[in-house]
Amino acid sequence: MEVLTTKVAIIGSGPAGLLLGQLLYKAGIEHIIIEQRSADYVSARIRAGILEQVSVDLLTQAGVDQHLNQQGLPHSGIEILTQGIKHRIDLTALTQGKQVVVYGQTELTKDLMQARTQAELSSFYEAQDVQVHGFYDMPFVTFEHHGIQYRVNCDFIAGCDGYHGVCRASVPKENIKTFEKVYPFGWLGILADVPPVAEELIYVQSDRGFALCSMRSKTRSRYYLQVPLTDKVEDWSDQRFWDELSKRLDDESRQHLVTGPSIEKSIAPLRSFVTEPMRFGKMFLAGDAAHIVPPTGAKGLNLAASDIAYLSSALIEFYTEASAQGIEQYSEKCLQRVWKAERFSWWMTHLLHRFENESEFDLKIKQAELAYVLGSVAGQTTLAENYVGLAYEGKAML
Repeated sequence: MEVLTTKVAIIGSGPAGLLLGQLLYKAGIEHIIIEQRSADYVSARIRAGILEQVSVDLLTQAGVDQHLNQQGLPHSGIEILTQGIKHRIDLTALTQGKQVVVYGQTELTKDLMQARTQAELSSFYEAQDVQVHGFYDMPFVTFEHHGIQYRVNCDFIAGCDGYHGVCRASVPKENIKTFEKVYPFGWLGILADVPPVAEELIYVQSDRGFALCSMRSKTRSRYYLQVPLTDKVEDWSDQRFWDELSKRLDDESRQHLVTGPSIEKSIAPLRSFVTEPMRFGKMFLAGDAAHIVPPTGAKGLNLAASDIAYLSSALIEFYTEASAQGIEQYSEKCLQRVWKAERFSWWMTHLLHRFENESEFDLKIKQAELAYVLGSVAGQTTLAENYVGLAYEGKAML
């Protein structure tokens, strides 16, 4: 067995793990990334595409914002379509100048991987049988890579390995509590090289179900439809998708809709999920390993970034100031932000989707709530503040 020694062992090479690695590298802190999937698989995953301003600022601190600044699409507002009428939420005006940036997670992952390659930092892709050990006392990680058994002795383990990862699964059940809500529908999404139907995102509430018109660039669009969980991707031809999307849009948007062959098509179930706590001795959970949100509120990637802001700050403080305060407060600070984002994502999902067995009374109440939000400066401000991202609480990188 080959034995390696480092300060931080990062499990998972998604945006959370890569961003943590980049921030630790900038601070001169030794670390290793261990990933079960191949680099090609990781870089090709289709995921979220909306960044809060605080996430953009964090990427700037990490020195990986060059392509983001060149190719990202700043958005100062969103539109909500209900009962055939579009209502614009002016994010920038309602939040004293804040905005969001549309930039695909695929591109962000590639930027972080490229920065890591250029810095010649240590990564193990296609690692097999990854196991975490001793994280309440003397942590180490074992895995197999290209037929060689490895042991990594470390000070800390960062579990950035997603919902199905080994880190959370390794915590004794009596030491962890989970909260979960599973929604009775999914999002059917397609990616297509066609211009977006509008310059800003359109969130659609319709009698036929929710829809979202989004984009990845000025020539590549991302569209979603609410569908039953019983639907299969093969049930949906491209033509059927475009026909159904058209039926959920207003007349103006329908006229501007450009259709084309899909590059990628998939159905994602929706769930809300939170783990408490997010720290177990010397192991931390971050990103999807600790929490999942329905994508309606555009919070998944941004919550991962905020976890990393707190975690990187805590680790840097530990190694540069010999202070464990950030480490001790990591879980509490993250969860304060997580639960606020969970609430907003749940609220947006409930407000804009049709639910099975929804009574006429429930539907009328929902329509009244949406009418209030759209017709009230206070209601719009609440939506806008949450959408662009709430401020960090306490000490973080930002």
